[in-house]
Amino acid sequence: MIVRWRAVREAARGPVITHALIAGCCVVFLIGPASGLNPSYGTGDRLLETGTAYFRQWGVVPQELFEGSPRALLTPLTALFVHGSWLHLLGNMLFLYVFGAMTEERMGRPEFLCFTICTGYLALAAYAAANASSDQTLVGASGAISAVLGAFLCLFPRARVTSLFPFLLFLPLRFPAWLVLLFWFALQWLAAHRAESGPGVAYLAHLVGFSLGFLYAWVRYRRTTRVRRPATASEGDSQQ
Repeated sequence: MIVRWRAVREAARGPVITHALIAGCCVVFLIGPASGLNPSYGTGDRLLETGTAYFRQWGVVPQELFEGSPRALLTPLTALFVHGSWLHLLGNMLFLYVFGAMTEERMGRPEFLCFTICTGYLALAAYAAANASSDQTLVGASGAISAVLGAFLCLFPRARVTSLFPFLLFLPLRFPAWLVLLFWFALQWLAAHRAESGPGVAYLAHLVGFSLGFLYAWVRYRRTTRVRRPATASEGDSQQ
């Protein structure tokens, strides 16, 4: 009995919020049109039409966001759980799985949940403000996950991150977290300056989310001792 109780306590200490966010995003995707698994959305042209309507209903449309309607103001929240493709979903969830657990452990569950939702909302709203005339729909948790990356960089700069690079035959290499995440940020910065208007990856939301996450962690935890225990993480090459 004592052994079982200890096992339950150990399980309860896991990254519950990180796992719950991953599960929520996966469930929403599987029942939505982008997964192709829900027959109620039809096939062919009908699937494209219902998919477009679905994304406009739950995603952020910059033109509509600042009109003041309650429904539009909620879309930066609902859009966090909507993804446009399997690659989009799996890439985001991989980054959240790798970097979310340790960040959640450092912040605590309630704070980590509020942090992720609020920074994700603000990242999408900032992108919409910068593209206020756009009628393109924005969906995905990339802005929130970028904030988690920024917070991780501030809290665990000495952690070792194992990365897989396709151009090196997926050879696993270990680098300091600060090097990997700053390299990622630089790529987002370059891509944001080269990106054209229209459909595509919202690199600006990534940059805003990352900056918000880093600044929050720095202000919130700058007077506390950083975690110095050895830390490792793994990530795969993916698109956000």
